[in-house]
Amino acid sequence: MTDMTLLDHAEPPVHRADPVTVEIIRNALTSAANDMNATLIRSAYSPILYEGGDCVVALLDTDHQVLGQSAGLPLFLGNLETCSKAVEEKYGSEVWQPDDVWILNDSYLGGTHLNDVTIFAPVFVDGTHVGFSATRAHWMDMGSKDVGGSMDSVDIFQEGLRMGPVKLHEAGRETFIVDIISTNVRFPYQTIGDMNAMIAALRMGTIRMQELVARYGIATIEAARDEIFRQTEALERKTVADIPDGVYEAEGVLDNDGIDLDTPIPITLKVTVSGDTIDFDVTGSADQTRGPVNCGVAQAVSALRVGYKLLISPETNSNGGSFRPLSTQVREGSVLGAVAPAACQWYFSHLGLLIDLVSKALAPALPDRVVAASHGDSMIINTAGTDPRTGRDWVTMEATLGGWGGWDGSDGESALINSVNGSIKDLPIEMVETKYPFRITAYRIEKDTGAPGRWRGGNGATREYEFLADCAVGLWFERSRTKPWGLFGGETGRGPEVIINPGRDDEERLLKANARPMKAGDVIRLTASGGGGYGNVADRDPQAVASDVENGYVSVDHARRHYGYEG
Repeated sequence: MTDMTLLDHAEPPVHRADPVTVEIIRNALTSAANDMNATLIRSAYSPILYEGGDCVVALLDTDHQVLGQSAGLPLFLGNLETCSKAVEEKYGSEVWQPDDVWILNDSYLGGTHLNDVTIFAPVFVDGTHVGFSATRAHWMDMGSKDVGGSMDSVDIFQEGLRMGPVKLHEAGRETFIVDIISTNVRFPYQTIGDMNAMIAALRMGTIRMQELVARYGIATIEAARDEIFRQTEALERKTVADIPDGVYEAEGVLDNDGIDLDTPIPITLKVTVSGDTIDFDVTGSADQTRGPVNCGVAQAVSALRVGYKLLISPETNSNGGSFRPLSTQVREGSVLGAVAPAACQWYFSHLGLLIDLVSKALAPALPDRVVAASHGDSMIINTAGTDPRTGRDWVTMEATLGGWGGWDGSDGESALINSVNGSIKDLPIEMVETKYPFRITAYRIEKDTGAPGRWRGGNGATREYEFLADCAVGLWFERSRTKPWGLFGGETGRGPEVIINPGRDDEERLLKANARPMKAGDVIRLTASGGGGYGNVADRDPQAVASDVENGYVSVDHARRHYGYEG
């Protein structure tokens, strides 16, 4: 006879997914995110999206944990969930309804500047809420005081339309928010086109999530999720546990905040390792500034996660099990934890520095994993004006490629985007010259910009523009005070350089400018920093030096001065 008392008190059965199913679901979630990203990029109206890929997408579970995330900007790593959490904290979990779409670009919630817009939607299957589909993309103009964004804003109100979290669609229908957007930005056709591309990506994510639930059932997917998270956490804790316990520190400075050009901004990092846990503390960094170099706490946490992941688990995709060994300490009211009305337009410069500082701090403990400093900043040029060929207004934003640091076993890479921006691509010359009234008269890897070392730093790139029409140019080049440092005897990379009208009587050198007038025929030459070196210069293989000279990475004079080259 069955003992009914025992049955009444028995634990409910635990649903488990077999290893093969776990791997299928793991890869299906990543593939779903990649499908979303492809949908967004192929549907976008702005070159910064369809050519540059300045966007990221993810699928989340109902607890806002990442199930699958596409390649994209590392700086948005584990950051999209803050937006759906913000809705739930404000309105409660019952607010989620089928066919609703939400939007948010608040710098203090999402962490970045107002141009980075997050659009997300709950995913339902047969009336049951099973997760979220989320996207973030850069919109070229948000109605700031200067076209595309200001290099000299002093509060958030000068930086454009600030939204959210609010409903963009309700029950499948557009809300009045769409009209508010279109009447507050300078390029409504392009902006609404990009908005709809993001919504198309959400729909792709919803379809893929619904297909998975239909095939496996939500119980199996949740069991696979738990196993994926468990595996990820276990791998990361093991790596952290192998780091010697202790306190590790590093610091650097930004050049300035774009307003007070003579005052550097200190950024400090203290890393505490204890067993299988690691803590990143940036509370000693500067107070929030008057100029636009501030960011919200969420973005500081994301940058610290990037620095952590580069050392702890670079081979694995991010998910809800990532970063469980990591804790972060960010001070509210600091440059990394800004509060209203702090300006946040160029929020990423100190975050690139912070990512490099993680390697610098942990170099004594992880000499075979760390990397010398990179050029570290996006090195931005904005252009805006009216194209005389069409009579239409235009705005661009481009990053300048720089050098990455050397590491134990390899030279740094040359002419790459900075670590903040990840898989963003530079805009092709053919496209730029077709769409905008200027010519790219030089584009090259700039020799000698990378630092000497046993493993030399990568070189920065030079890009030169000749303007064919009057326009305004914005510049945001950083890291001239804290240049890309070397490790273990490696030397420091060359800093950035911007020259307007090089070789002419009106030649001018500067690193930051806001809406600076340029005349047809004017030229601007941009050179990003090279990376730091790793290891003692005297230990560099002479054959590697000869190869660098032959391939144009290093000049003969540079090779002679630093390496004793005799060729």
